[in-house]
Amino acid sequence: MYQQGDLILYGGTGVCCVKDVITKKLSRTDPERQYYVLVPLYQSGTITTPVDNDKVLTRPVITRDEAMDLIDQIPTIHVEPYHNQNLQQLENHYRAQMNALDCLSLLRVTMSAYRKKVEREGKKLKFGAVDRRYMERAENLLYGELAVALGITKDSVQDFIARRLQTIGVAD
Repeated sequence: MYQQGDLILYGGTGVCCVKDVITKKLSRTDPERQYYVLVPLYQSGTITTPVDNDKVLTRPVITRDEAMDLIDQIPTIHVEPYHNQNLQQLENHYRAQMNALDCLSLLRVTMSAYRKKVEREGKKLKFGAVDRRYMERAENLLYGELAVALGITKDSVQDFIARRLQTIGVAD
């Protein structure tokens, strides 16, 4: 069980701070349950969710060491752009990749979609809306978590990664 002040990843919302753990009844006939009161770091509002909620993935934010290891793996990660004219199959592909919400999967989605974007722009073709939406969603979740793990702003994550890769001798 998470404690007040813990930083966790909460489903597609991204990084949240556990503001409180409360006990309440939703109605007179319901039993008392424990709930997390979550404050998203990169969105407004609060979320109240049952502690035993098994419908939305929650997990602790990765550590700084795990973030650095992930960044250091980037040069060895090989991804191919996924092409499919059927938008439902394209959507299903991305959704399946993102379901686990682990950083490596999010990184793969981001890298694959970015390669597809570069490939299409090189042919003077438009980058598709489904590809763009999933690339942005994966990047948003990934950068939010890396920012917290590394103690930097979300806007500086991309530059941090570029500098780190230069430090370990990887060209752009």
